[in-house]
Amino acid sequence: MLALRDERRASPNTVSAYRRDLEQLATFVEERFPRLKELADLDRLVLRAWLGEIADRAVPATLGRKLAAVRSFFTFLERQGLLAKNPTTLLASPKVRRKMPAFLSQHGASEVMQAPLLSPTPRAVVMLRDALALELLYGSGLRVSELVGLNIEDLDRSQGLIQVLGKGNKERLVPLGSKCLEALTAYLTGRAELVHPKTGVQDAHALLLNQKGGRMTARAVQYFTRRYGALGAARPDLHPHALRHSFATHLLEGGADLRSIQELLGHSSLSTTQRYTHLSLEQLFSVYDRSHPLARAAQVKSELAKPPEKS
Repeated sequence: MLALRDERRASPNTVSAYRRDLEQLATFVEERFPRLKELADLDRLVLRAWLGEIADRAVPATLGRKLAAVRSFFTFLERQGLLAKNPTTLLASPKVRRKMPAFLSQHGASEVMQAPLLSPTPRAVVMLRDALALELLYGSGLRVSELVGLNIEDLDRSQGLIQVLGKGNKERLVPLGSKCLEALTAYLTGRAELVHPKTGVQDAHALLLNQKGGRMTARAVQYFTRRYGALGAARPDLHPHALRHSFATHLLEGGADLRSIQELLGHSSLSTTQRYTHLSLEQLFSVYDRSHPLARAAQVKSELAKPPEKS
C-alpha cells in the first residue's frame, strides 16, 4: 500500500478501497481454499472463482476496480522478485459502460450561478461563500475535492490564477474568470465572520469555511449544489461534477480545443476529456454544414435548383 500511495500517488480513498479488496480476497481464499498457504499457489482459476462469487452483487465498475487492485498487487510482487508468475496476466477486465454525466445548458448554468442571491439566508457571508464555490465549480471546472482543498495561499488574484492540487497530487494552474474574481473579492470581505461561535477559532488556510470556521467538506458542497440546482434550474439532482462537465461542454461549444480543455480539467489522458465532452446532433450538423466542402456544394446546388421568384 505504501508503494501505491508514494509511487503511484494514489488518493487515500483509492488506497483504502484497494486494501479492502485485497482483504476480501484473502478471506475468500481462507474460507474456500484453505489448503492454499502461499501467494504463489494462487492461480487464475482461484481469482476467477472469487470474481464470480461477487459478480452477482457488484456492478462491472466495482468488479473492474477489484481486479485492478489485485492486478496491481501481483504486478508489484512480480516486479520485486517475490513472485515468479503473475496469475492476473490473462484475466480480462469486465466491460464498463461509462455513463455520460449530467450537464446544464448555458442558460441553466447561469440560473444556478444566480441562485445563492435568491436564497434566503441569515448570514450574507454564507451566500457569498456559496456563490464563490459555484463559480469555481462551473467557471474553473474544479472537482469538488479540489474545491474544498483550496487554500488562501493558492490564489494569485493579480494574475487571475489559482493553483489546484488534483488527482495523483498533480498541481495545475487554472484561470479565474471575471465573475469568479468578483465573487472571490465579495467573499473575502466577509470571510473573517466565519469563526467558531464559542472559541472564535478559524482555519487560517482554508479558502472555503463552514459556519464554525473550519474547512468546508465535500458533502456540504454537494448538499447546497442540489439546493441551488433546484432553486435555479429545477434540478434537485444537480451534483458538483455536473457543473464541471458543463464547464467542459460549454468550452467545447465555444470553440475550445480538446487539448486545452484537458489541461484545464487536469486529465492525464485525452480519452478521458473526450468522455466528458459532447455536442448535440444539431450542432454537429451545423458545424458540418458550415465547414465541409461537400455540404457547401450541396447548399449551392440546392439554391440554384430553386425556381426564380416572381417579380
